[in-house]
Amino acid sequence: MQNFSELPLSPYTQKQIALAKFVTPTPVQAAAIPVLLQGKDVLALAQTGTGKTLAFIIPIIEQMLAKNTPGITALVLVPTRELAMQVTEVYNQLRGSQLTPPALVVGGLAERAQIASLRKGARLIVATPGRLEDFLDRGLILFRGLRTLVLDEADRMLDMGFLPAIKRIVSILPKDRQTMCFSATLEASAARLVNDYMREPVRLSFGSQSKPAESVRIQAFEVPADRKQEALERLLSKESGRCLVFARTKRGTERVAKNLAREGFAAAMIHGDRSQAQRNAALAGFQEGRYQILVATDLASRGIHVEDIVHVINYDLPEVAENFIHRVGRTGRAGATGVASTLFAREQRSELSQLERTLGIKMERKISDHASAASDRERSGGERSTASGRPSFEIEPTDHERSSHARPSHARPSSERRGYAGTVPSRRSKSEHAPARHAARKHAPAQHAPAQHSDSAPKGRMSRMPGEVLQARMSN
Repeated sequence: MQNFSELPLSPYTQKQIALAKFVTPTPVQAAAIPVLLQGKDVLALAQTGTGKTLAFIIPIIEQMLAKNTPGITALVLVPTRELAMQVTEVYNQLRGSQLTPPALVVGGLAERAQIASLRKGARLIVATPGRLEDFLDRGLILFRGLRTLVLDEADRMLDMGFLPAIKRIVSILPKDRQTMCFSATLEASAARLVNDYMREPVRLSFGSQSKPAESVRIQAFEVPADRKQEALERLLSKESGRCLVFARTKRGTERVAKNLAREGFAAAMIHGDRSQAQRNAALAGFQEGRYQILVATDLASRGIHVEDIVHVINYDLPEVAENFIHRVGRTGRAGATGVASTLFAREQRSELSQLERTLGIKMERKISDHASAASDRERSGGERSTASGRPSFEIEPTDHERSSHARPSHARPSSERRGYAGTVPSRRSKSEHAPARHAARKHAPAQHAPAQHSDSAPKGRMSRMPGEVLQARMSN
């Protein structure tokens, strides 16, 4: 595969890429950048974690350098605040001193700073549709000189009901422009959007957009509904790396995160009712290792890019089958391997099977001892139980877990347990048959950050670029 130095980029941009220590473009970058530099419209479909952000940021920078005119030159529309912030982070890392800072135009953040950046001469706007419409209605933005429109995660924006807003925004943009559409999937509604707003686009597709990456092992555990939290804690106690847990509702996210905190796990949470400051703090803590578990709604299934997530756990089945792909896409990124586990109750067997049929996948089935005991009771009318009189609960270790048997658990000592929003009083289980996870945590060393590689270990070649870019970089 070619290097960035072989792409037709200006010396200035080559220098900025070199300073960021990037060597090899990802497939979507290598294919999209040369076409975009020719001024053609591009529709690029690629799985999450493939570097789509950098694929459109580099051409935008090149266009701005080639024609240094005042006013808004490029507009990037994204579905969430978090993704908008990460796109601006990518641009800021590569723009250097010759280009002005971008304007971040999103809801949930103070608008004074956003307006100030516009007045200071921002040439790039990264925006969510709602706040951008508000600024347009108030006459704060003019797009007379706009030359580039980017629709990032276009299908997600349509899922969130942004189509009317997108239509209104695009209707006022100059017709003579370049349009870039980047997404992981393309449903019929998104295809219509492409046909309406793009001129003979070059279509690029990488990998399957309807199946998880091959680097992710997907498995499903049948667990009684009243033992899901215990099953979750069992899985988490076997990991020392970052884990992302998905719940279906905001209330469920709150409940799961608080229960984990009470059990001594370092967990944060994010959902639509949290303030932007709370969401930023949770994401920053997760990225920096202060929290090793992030519990989230599907808000985090796209646009949240944290390196080295080793395990994604679906505490609840997704409401939409497609979201399963985006959830699972948070792990096993850029050549790394990962595990995705799904918890489901017996009565959800048909729902899980339908999910598999829709996506054309097959999950490896795992059954807890407790679920097996329930089946035995149905057949024999009796009850299989432990010495304590209660059916046992144990999850069969996977190959991934066996290889990680020496890892410490997520939990911290009871004297310094911290939860999703501060210190949580230590609580001992009232049950006389404490599950195995308590014993495991009792003897586990304190864990405040992800395990560090030893000095003798080779230096990692995969490194994170802000946003969704995670690819090869030069060694120091």
